[in-house]
Amino acid sequence: MLDQIFNSPLNIGVETLFLLVVLVAMEAVLSADNAIALAALTQNLQRPTLERRALNIGLGLAYVLRMLLIASATWIVQFWQFELAGALYLLWLAWQYFTTEQPDGSHHSTQARSLWQVIPAIALTDLAFSLDSVTTAIAISQELWLIILGGTIGVIALRFLAGLFIRWLQEFTHLEDAGYLAVALVGLRLLLRVVSPDLVPPEWVMVSLIAMLFMWGFSHRVRESWRNLPNTAEIGDNATESTHNF
Repeated sequence: MLDQIFNSPLNIGVETLFLLVVLVAMEAVLSADNAIALAALTQNLQRPTLERRALNIGLGLAYVLRMLLIASATWIVQFWQFELAGALYLLWLAWQYFTTEQPDGSHHSTQARSLWQVIPAIALTDLAFSLDSVTTAIAISQELWLIILGGTIGVIALRFLAGLFIRWLQEFTHLEDAGYLAVALVGLRLLLRVVSPDLVPPEWVMVSLIAMLFMWGFSHRVRESWRNLPNTAEIGDNATESTHNF
């Protein structure tokens, strides 16, 4: 059936559209763990205005780096040092998260001191994830413009996904842990590609593992009763007002 379609007079357009759908779907699947990592980095700013600014600027810079990576991918894949650096960076992010313990016993990513610390972290994290997705895209298609288009759509989707995950991180107690476990999985996969390519698991295994992690991440929501409690400042203001009226 596919042979008949690709051998038809419209084969160029149909095949191109088919490959574009495959690339966009791949970017969407591979962007989930990337998005939650970026959301976790960004939410440390604790202010919605700064979070949006960090995502916009950071992903703008990430887009430039990703396009440079795509343009030079055939050269970069010859040097295992790039994948090793990306693997170590992602594993360092996961290690930093799980070894930083809060007084209540929970884990939390390191608090960022300024907007300009988060922006380069967003760009570098996306670049590290792109080492895996770009090489996969090249294996699917040799058309540079098609890979660039797929990458562009992927970055746009990543921006919206990261915005959603910032809110979801406040609602689901296991989601941040699941995200950083997914980051560690991607880092380990990159490391295996450097150390022993024969041991690298196929894409469907990675997607299945990450899907199971996210199912666990969304399995427990913060109790509504706790989320609806008035904050301390509101209680204090009400108490002061009551005393004054009395």
